[in-house]
Order: sequence, then structure tokens, then C-alpha cells
Amino acid sequence: MNILQAKTNRIISLLEQKYPSPECGLHAGGNPFQLFIMAILSAQTTDARVNLISPALFERFPNAKSISESKEGELEEYIKTVGLYNAKAKNIRKACKRLVEEYNNVIPFEMDDLLTLGGVGRKVANLIRGDIFGLGGIVTDTHCIRITNRLGLVNSKNPVQIEKTLDKLIPNDKQTDFCHRIVLFGREACNARNPDCINCVLFEVCDKNGI
Repeated sequence: MNILQAKTNRIISLLEQKYPSPECGLHAGGNPFQLFIMAILSAQTTDARVNLISPALFERFPNAKSISESKEGELEEYIKTVGLYNAKAKNIRKACKRLVEEYNNVIPFEMDDLLTLGGVGRKVANLIRGDIFGLGGIVTDTHCIRITNRLGLVNSKNPVQIEKTLDKLIPNDKQTDFCHRIVLFGREACNARNPDCINCVLFEVCDKNGI
């Protein structure tokens, strides 16, 4: 086992001890369709904001068909407090229309299929594959990019390159929970402006502790 792999394994273990029961920050209640839509909405928007608007959104639009048949401006009214809501509404309508016409209202699990849906990039696709289908996947959000660079696991700001590197280091069955733990860790300890290095559970393995 090389040094980087040993370090990664130690980080995984420490995070598991700190956060034994991590959950997705998007509260979809186990509903695949809702998590799919919420994941698209979450780009450049906090999970808290998406969670706030979701109950009313899904009461009005419970499935892909209802969104695909909605009039222009109707969906926008429900998501207007979310960043880039006009573009997201357009993508969501396109995605839902494709779900109805091509996938019989079922969220696909293959990466190539997910990437054909409006508003879905690799980050969202990996979230869907991991949280809905249990297939793993590295969700390269801002926390993941910042923290894995600080820890010295990666040396890149490119999300695809980071995904490929971490995919080799982290076992598939641990990837989804690792990403959820990184988000929790980023919010509680390793924030962008003032990381709490002294009290950090990963102090011993961090390349930039105290910096």
C-alpha cells in the first residue's frame, strides 16, 4: 500500500468515527424523483434553501409528467428564490420531458443516460447514482474540492480530475458516505475562510493544518 492510499484510509476512518451516520443534505425523504430535482436546484444554492422551497414545489409537481406539462413561468414561481432559477426551470422541464418520453418516468442509473438529462452534470449524476441506487460516485462539490486539496489527496481544481483521483483512492462502497461526511466536516470545521485547525479531527493527516 502506498503512502497516499494509507493516508486516504486513515482519513476515511477518522471521518467515520466523527460522523457515524451521515445523510444527504438534501432532504428528499427517500423519494428518487424529488432528490433528482433538488440536486439540479442545488447548484450554486445552499441545501437549506432547496429544502425550504421543496415541500410546496412537490405538492404542486409530484412527478416528471406534471412538470413536463406545466406552462412556462409556472415552475419558475415555485423556485424563484433559488439562484439561476430561470435556467434551472428550463433544464428541469427538458429533463422531465425526457424522463416521460424516454424512460417511462423512471430515473436512469447509468452515467451516460443521466448526462442526457437537462441540468445534470457529473456531480449531480454521481449524487443520484450514490444516494438513490447505491452505486457510489464522487460528488465534487465546493467542499470536496477545497478539503481534498487541503488534505493533499489531490492537487487540482478540476472536478473531473478530482473525481477520477478519488475514485481510485476511495472504495466504491464508501464513496457516497465519504462525500456526505466531507460536506458535514466542511460546514463544521474546515470552512473556506477560517478553518478550525486546532480542534480538527483530521489535524494529524492534513498537509495544511494551521495554514
